[in-house]
Amino acid sequence: MSGTRKEPFLGPGGAAVEIAPRLHVSRWVVGAVAVAAVLWAMSIVVFNENIRWNRVWEYLFSPRILEGVVVTIWVSIAATILGLVLGVVLAVMKLSKNPVLRWIAEGYIWFFRGTPVLVQLIFWFNLAFLLPYITLQVPFTQIGMRWDTNQLISGSVAALLGLGLNLAAYFAETVRAGIQAVDRGQREAALAGGMTQRQTMRLIVLPQALRIIIPPTGNEFISMLKTTSLIVVVAGNDLMTNASRIYKQNNLIIELLIVASLWYMLMTAIATYLQSLLEKRFGEDRVRLVRGPGFSQQLIRAATGAITLPRGKKAEKEAAR
Repeated sequence: MSGTRKEPFLGPGGAAVEIAPRLHVSRWVVGAVAVAAVLWAMSIVVFNENIRWNRVWEYLFSPRILEGVVVTIWVSIAATILGLVLGVVLAVMKLSKNPVLRWIAEGYIWFFRGTPVLVQLIFWFNLAFLLPYITLQVPFTQIGMRWDTNQLISGSVAALLGLGLNLAAYFAETVRAGIQAVDRGQREAALAGGMTQRQTMRLIVLPQALRIIIPPTGNEFISMLKTTSLIVVVAGNDLMTNASRIYKQNNLIIELLIVASLWYMLMTAIATYLQSLLEKRFGEDRVRLVRGPGFSQQLIRAATGAITLPRGKKAEKEAAR
């Protein structure tokens, strides 16, 4: 037990014997070998005469590189928002009792999780081969609008569609798991209290599912920052695209790859820090999920002030307070 004094080891004759601490030699040997290996690997890069570090610092804050960083951040945020919104819709459809909606959601998730992101990016960028023009028209009339697909689907738009729609398939499973983790009794109490399915999902289930959804959402966003490097195949003006354009002109391949890597590591570090703040803000200790009698009814009263439930006068006064 903590706080208790350990009895000394007694040797022959009852004399106290001091036990020497054990020297974990193997741990020190393994640690020394690991440190030596890391230093050796770093020396290959840092002290390599073939790497011109002055050119690395020259291009680190180049306008074209900074422009690529901005595009990378924008595409990552926009694709994550698109994927999260669509993922919530797909998760609700997959949990729906309507078999048609459920099959559509399952088919979408199966298709976008089953095909590589690179293939999807190339498909959206070359959509003009399938649809030369995109038309929105009122049926049986001449009222509508028409766009040239090549002009409409630029590299950035193709990247947003490819990454966002692919991410939605993964977010759908994350949101579904979060929804199913909420106590079923709360949904039943909300429905019994007069709330509709939509109100129950929006006001009762989704707010509580946030504590489960947010951590993997942050991980997906961090992964998205690095996945944007695939945009190079559709020339989306992101960080990797601009870096590749520069090293194709001056042949500083390794130097520009180091520049891109440094920026990706910086963005990942910032995103990781922001994720930790979100997890603390929406963590389990900040979400009031008291599994006690009457909790579901209290949650309904707090979430729906516009719905009048059949209660006595005393209960109505408590709800008003």
